[in-house]
Amino acid sequence: MVEFSLPANSKINQNGKTWSAEAGAKRLKTFKVYRWNADDGKNPQMDSYQVDLDDCGPMVLDALIKIKNETDPTLTFRRSCREGVCGSCAMNIDGGNTLACTKGIDEVAGDIKVFPLPHLPVIKDLVPDLTNFYAQYASIEPWMQTETPTPSDRERLQSRDDRVKIDGLYECILCACCSTSCPSYWWNEERYLGPAVLLQAYRWVIDSRDEHTGERLDSLEDPFKLYRCHTIMNCTQTCPKGLNPAQAIGELKKMMVERKF
Repeated sequence: MVEFSLPANSKINQNGKTWSAEAGAKRLKTFKVYRWNADDGKNPQMDSYQVDLDDCGPMVLDALIKIKNETDPTLTFRRSCREGVCGSCAMNIDGGNTLACTKGIDEVAGDIKVFPLPHLPVIKDLVPDLTNFYAQYASIEPWMQTETPTPSDRERLQSRDDRVKIDGLYECILCACCSTSCPSYWWNEERYLGPAVLLQAYRWVIDSRDEHTGERLDSLEDPFKLYRCHTIMNCTQTCPKGLNPAQAIGELKKMMVERKF
């Protein structure tokens, strides 16, 4: 019988440092946070931080900022807008990929476990390496491509019906929550583009103002880029913006078939 185990230097030490709240705090919440620093040569560990909820904002990101500002300045994570727009604070919280700025502390019963997005190289603590993810995004050439001259006196127009087609697509903030929840992406991330990038690809394919639909579909005609999707639906379930990448991928597959007839 085959046995699988993590390499010794990647096993997580569950008994990291514990940081207690100040004396007198009454409404406490414990955050168990993944910590790893490539420079110290140690295994990852889970540090525990007690946070006084009476002196903290309502979101998980508020607690992480409070921990960094008042308890442990070495804690490292990305964040920017704090409004669910930029996607910087994407993390795995309580077992699901989401945005720390829109995940309410009261949504999690018991201790809150916080990890970086799964199945990506970790730079430090909660910061994953998204180099490959962004390279894949660039590969679909995510900008409008046209052959007809740009109108000099107005924008490129489209009907209301055509405009509605990109609803549920343009709202994607490239947080990578969907792609890093996808088993197909875990095993084929070098060649499979993943849910987020394919949703973005469909956004341009379906835009009536773009004139390179054929070329875009040609670039996706590959056994791995598109067809590694097995409709597991993790991507749709975890999207913090409520989008449906699985549906977009299905529409791309339909267009691939239809253009052959």
